[in-house]
Amino acid sequence: MKVMMINGSPHPKGNTAIALEEMRKVFEQNGIETKLFHIGNKDIRGCISCYSCTKTGKCAFNDMVNEAAPVFQESDGLVVGSPVYYASANATAIAFLDRLFFSTPFDKTMKVGAAVVVARRGGLSATFDELNKYFTIAGMPIASSQYWNSVHGREQGDALKDGEGLQTMRTLARNMTFLMKSIALGKEKFGLPEKEAWIPTHFIR
Repeated sequence: MKVMMINGSPHPKGNTAIALEEMRKVFEQNGIETKLFHIGNKDIRGCISCYSCTKTGKCAFNDMVNEAAPVFQESDGLVVGSPVYYASANATAIAFLDRLFFSTPFDKTMKVGAAVVVARRGGLSATFDELNKYFTIAGMPIASSQYWNSVHGREQGDALKDGEGLQTMRTLARNMTFLMKSIALGKEKFGLPEKEAWIPTHFIR
């Protein structure tokens, strides 16, 4: 099984990286292959609603979004980690996710999603909710832990002092592993849930 991991922090060895690494070690122990994309310090622009992707199947801006898309398609789960900026995720991470989810035509149903958020103090739950919306709109079950998926830390390495936060990450990885394996067995026995044709109801008539 495979999990794609996104580090939305600009710091490749910062506290978000520490949180994700705590999960990666558990995945490795359980035979889960991981692929990490560190995007927080990359030049990734936002979606411009050009709809080119609906014709070509990929984003018009050929950057890490298109590089990550086939890995996402092959993965059983997606972990998105971000620091908290003004009770929100890093803007680069949001630009990346907007374009990744919108430009990829493949079915994401039953891929497991997990959001990981890191902050000095506040804004964690708002950022956690923000990231989870990408999963729920795509039919992706959300992995949970023993607490909201968060770690505290300001200076580089502070996350290593958050014993409960790191335990939350390990629990999250174990729960996500169980959920992915359970879904794989369910798909093998029952298949994916039946889908109805989309009924688009617009507010402007």
